[in-house]
Amino acid sequence: MKKFNQILCVAVLTLFSTVMYAQTTIKGKVLDSEMNSPLPGANVLVKGTSTGVTTDFEGTFSITTDANSGEIVISYVGFNSVTIPFSGNTDVGNITLSPDNSLDEVVVIGGGLIDLASDRETPVAVSTIKASEIQQKIGAGDVTTTLVNTPSVYVSGQESGFGDSNIRVRGFDQDNTAFLLNGQPINGMEDGKMYWSNWSGVSDIANAVQIQRGLGSSKLAISSVGGTVNFVTKSTDKRQGGFAAVTTGYNNYLKTAAGYSTGLNEKGFGATVMLSHWQGDGYNLGTQGQGQTYFLSFGQKINDSHFLNFLVTGAPQSHDQNYRKSISDYLEYGKKYNYNYGYRNGEYLSLRTNFYHKPVANLNWDWTISDKSNLSTVVYASWGRGGGTGGYGAYTASTENGLVDWDATIAANQTVAGGIGNGSGPYVGTAIRASMNNHAWYGLVTNYETELTDNLTLNVGGDLRTYKGTHFRQLVDLLGLNGIDEGQTSAQYPDGYIVSATNSINPWSTVFNYADEDERIDYDYDERINYGGIFGQLEYASEKVSGFFQGAVSNQSHVRWDRFNYEEANEESETINNTGYNVKAGGSYAVTENSKFYVNAGYYSRQPYHDNIYLNYTNEVNPLTENEKILGLEAGYTISTSNFSASLDLYRTSWKDRVESSSFTDADTNELFYRTNEGVEQLHSGAELTLAYRPFDALRINGFASVGNWKYKGDAQTTIRNEALETLSVETEDVDGGEVGGAAQTTIGLGINYEIVERFSVDADYRYNDNLYADVGAVKENLELPSFGVMDLGLSYKMLVGQDKMNSISFRFNVNNLLNEEYISQSSTAYQAEAGDETYMGLNQNNQVYFGNLRTWNFGIRYKF
Repeated sequence: MKKFNQILCVAVLTLFSTVMYAQTTIKGKVLDSEMNSPLPGANVLVKGTSTGVTTDFEGTFSITTDANSGEIVISYVGFNSVTIPFSGNTDVGNITLSPDNSLDEVVVIGGGLIDLASDRETPVAVSTIKASEIQQKIGAGDVTTTLVNTPSVYVSGQESGFGDSNIRVRGFDQDNTAFLLNGQPINGMEDGKMYWSNWSGVSDIANAVQIQRGLGSSKLAISSVGGTVNFVTKSTDKRQGGFAAVTTGYNNYLKTAAGYSTGLNEKGFGATVMLSHWQGDGYNLGTQGQGQTYFLSFGQKINDSHFLNFLVTGAPQSHDQNYRKSISDYLEYGKKYNYNYGYRNGEYLSLRTNFYHKPVANLNWDWTISDKSNLSTVVYASWGRGGGTGGYGAYTASTENGLVDWDATIAANQTVAGGIGNGSGPYVGTAIRASMNNHAWYGLVTNYETELTDNLTLNVGGDLRTYKGTHFRQLVDLLGLNGIDEGQTSAQYPDGYIVSATNSINPWSTVFNYADEDERIDYDYDERINYGGIFGQLEYASEKVSGFFQGAVSNQSHVRWDRFNYEEANEESETINNTGYNVKAGGSYAVTENSKFYVNAGYYSRQPYHDNIYLNYTNEVNPLTENEKILGLEAGYTISTSNFSASLDLYRTSWKDRVESSSFTDADTNELFYRTNEGVEQLHSGAELTLAYRPFDALRINGFASVGNWKYKGDAQTTIRNEALETLSVETEDVDGGEVGGAAQTTIGLGINYEIVERFSVDADYRYNDNLYADVGAVKENLELPSFGVMDLGLSYKMLVGQDKMNSISFRFNVNNLLNEEYISQSSTAYQAEAGDETYMGLNQNNQVYFGNLRTWNFGIRYKF
């Protein structure tokens, strides 16, 4: 009996100790609400205890506690904390954290249209820049500057003026990269180009920017060669709040911004508004600029199944421009020299001003049909008005220091008989004109998504667009003349006519006020482009294997009306229809729980752009125009641990029957010329490596490297045109083996971010560029520019204020090109240095280049409430 009592006592004590010391495990995954992507390094703490862990690179966590029930608190710097209850062993699933800065905590609209890489199981080569980083690092630049620290991306041209930058991905120009705004295509319909000054407000309203290099994950009926860039904008905020911000910087740069949201009320309605103004003198001389951004969003949650959001935004701006010029001119007049401006009666006046206003409106409808199906649709419109100024008639006089001599030019005009100049030749008198590019663009994109099975998802949709562009020139300033005689330049005005009316270049007034048809000069034509496409995607995903197939087909119709080269009865051109298609497929295999291998392939038959269909800007159809043919192959490997991740991407892109354009200026007359290469074949191959390492919570290290081999193949036909679009020469040449220019083929970068104390951090990014060649189109012997490296530095501090520390004041200081590196970012000529030539940095001084910006700075304060 005594032995039995001992055994019973031991059993009771064992059972009691088991109950007393039983542990509970809570698991889950933390996601960033902006991009629905894992959030590594988030803190997970059992409330009321010191027990805590951080999420790994996949955003997952597992935390063990002695308590059988309670709450865990999940937090991350810059995001709102979330509290989750638990009882016993619990898998809390996916938990999303929203950024804590105003206008970032949003109702995501058009989710089925915004093709993010995270929406597809099969990986692609991708980099994502989130709102907090955009706000910190944008400074006085445009949104492209936030992409400079990603592999195979090269940004140049900022030296021309505000918003004149050019971004190239894997060596392909921006007219060959697809840019989307909330799923809405925004590349120019006529030529595929991007003019970032028209989108200067994107940095103010962006939730995130994701660049998918190469084939990408876009489901739309578009054929992007370099990649796809998605701008995900803010919409209607979930909660009430706002912000006010001010940024100042080099050369009198000043930007102010403010925003406020009502939050969604009990009836599901909310509104968000944001306004900003910027101004500055620019980096180079004669590159002053100013502009505004407005953003209005109205959201209505009708019920759990339907949500509507109406958004309108615009960024009216004007900025003076600087062109590439010979190295010898820089050496004579200084590295910030610009010959496009001067002084009239002692007051500053630029010959070259870009001005534009492009309001964009869209209505999004998200319909959750069931727990397996949804439909997203956007109807959109944009109305662009504006252009760029330049001289018209005789050439402007120049001063001894290389500036425009406005006083001498006006004095010469005063000697013109009757004060009537002649703009059609022989040139008499000088005026300032504006080359106008007005358009109206309407479209619809819709996508239906359904889960066919637990492993199989289907997407189908449509893309409809109609576009009308109007191009003409109008007078801006007669410089003392009484008018301009257009002579017999217009077939519809054979007896000639005199234009005396001038028009404003204020970007607000140009929306409604511009020259009537009988007051237009030099050229006047319309273009209509209609586009219709259907697309679909089928994806299979299991624990180990994933695969997808995408297909799209589209038709484009083109027609042109020319009121200068043709009489009224013959002004309408032949209508041209072109059909294109693309197919993409890929798959991935999870080698281990933390590593994955993938392969993707795609073939595009892409219709030529409108500007390549009609010869020499007339109604004559180019008989040699055909669809461009693109074949892309990709493979990659990704691996991640709790504090380290890496991805290696390999690519090979073949592009045949393509057309490439560039421009240059005459070293003696400063005239602008356009160079077009047709029938060109390019072959781009390369490798890209991205790394991320977090040795401890306060330190993050990022790195990237990309090595490309980009060559031309075969022969090319080169056409040279002047600024009036008149053909000057046509030549055929062997370009086989020529280097593709305009972007560095080798890039290496390293970035660090260290939190010195809580909410105070320092970050630095260094990038090295090599194998950079002149941007001269297809040539056999290209000019290699000197390699260079640039370092940027930033300091951030966030101070919590107000009741319960719910508000904050953030401070940010940036220094770009910290080491004051002097470098040439771009050349539009390829003159080789011969014996006896004057050289600089090993280059012939006759080459026309842009020097990169030396050290600049900006400082910003942001109050969030």
